[in-house]
Amino acid sequence: MNDIPARRRSILSLWMTLTSQNPVIVTILALVLGFVVGAFIIIFTTATILDAFRGFFNSWGAPGHALKVTFDNVGAAYRDMFTGSVIDPAGFWHSLTTGKGWDNTLTPISETLTYATPLVIVSIGVGISFQTGLFNIGANGQAVLGGVAGAVIGSMIKLPMFIHLPLTLIAGILGGALAGALPGVLKAYTGAHEVIVTIMENYVIYAFLLYVVLSTPYQQPGQANDIGRTIHASAQLPPLFGVASGLRVSYGIFVAAGVVAFAWWFLERSSLGFDFRVTGASPSAARASGISPRAVIILVFLISGGLAGLAGVVQVASTTHYVDGTFLIGDAGIGFTAITVALLGRNKPIGILWASLLFGALGVGGRAMQAATGIPFDLATVIQSVVVLFVATPVLVKEIFRLRAGRTQALQLGTQGWG
Repeated sequence: MNDIPARRRSILSLWMTLTSQNPVIVTILALVLGFVVGAFIIIFTTATILDAFRGFFNSWGAPGHALKVTFDNVGAAYRDMFTGSVIDPAGFWHSLTTGKGWDNTLTPISETLTYATPLVIVSIGVGISFQTGLFNIGANGQAVLGGVAGAVIGSMIKLPMFIHLPLTLIAGILGGALAGALPGVLKAYTGAHEVIVTIMENYVIYAFLLYVVLSTPYQQPGQANDIGRTIHASAQLPPLFGVASGLRVSYGIFVAAGVVAFAWWFLERSSLGFDFRVTGASPSAARASGISPRAVIILVFLISGGLAGLAGVVQVASTTHYVDGTFLIGDAGIGFTAITVALLGRNKPIGILWASLLFGALGVGGRAMQAATGIPFDLATVIQSVVVLFVATPVLVKEIFRLRAGRTQALQLGTQGWG
């Protein structure tokens, strides 16, 4: 190896990295497979492409025409998905050279960040529970209760913004932590399965949500529908570029960034985070080290629930400004999406951040694609599902791409203790 020139050694090292079972490589390849599967779905569900292939053998030019139609339609779909969720290069160049139209140019990335902001917060909460070997699937209910608590404080009292906004956010954290405390205590002291408890708790919180918006003073005055009061401006996270810009991305992105930084420090640098990771890796070793399993379980659910509640109140304070009877429940619910995002990000704060941005781009871009091409939004959901499937089965990715054996331990998901 020492006889090989330095440049060749660097190229060889890069090639070995790209062909190994590195977690980042596996994730990238899973994303590639997701888009490949999506392309085949477009081919088999688009009438124009199918019509072109029906005449595949009609003439010498028919195969070329069919392939051209295929690439045009698949390319248009993914191009519209990109320009609808990130940026339109033509629009960016126009704004850059003329100084005009920046609001329209930045709208796609603004919508992606708006979608991803609460998602990254709740996903980190779920990821922390996963790293400890606990399966918190009650994050959706915890986010709903956090949103309700924050909306009540934000709309029912009036205070200066420097007091009102932090108090609203704290109310959301406490609401989510309260919802997380119940399954935590039951798991710690009775051995109740957290999956069953959190599933049932979601339904209880959904019923409580309807009660709050229909039968309490929080209901919008003069309104018979399940709509709550709008929170005051002093409790809102305002748009980052001002209301006049039309860009919805808010100061909530700084809250999300703070959560990512906190989670990284907590898991990698704090002693309590170390206790969490040891408990998730080996409960028996944790007990032998003097770590209290009951205390860890309760604290995990308090922190996980509190972060889910923070995500709910950030959604209220930055986007909806009120809660209604369907708050965070439609489209499977943010808490359930957070499970797949946490798995895709391998339960690591930075990985979850990128996974949240990816899911935000797919969600926003899928709607733009549907509007532009007529291809159903469900394609984005299919791509998400396929990506998670391959990330969760790295051995399958290894066999498809013939990857060399590498850091297999890093590919394992933190699932010990779920049973």
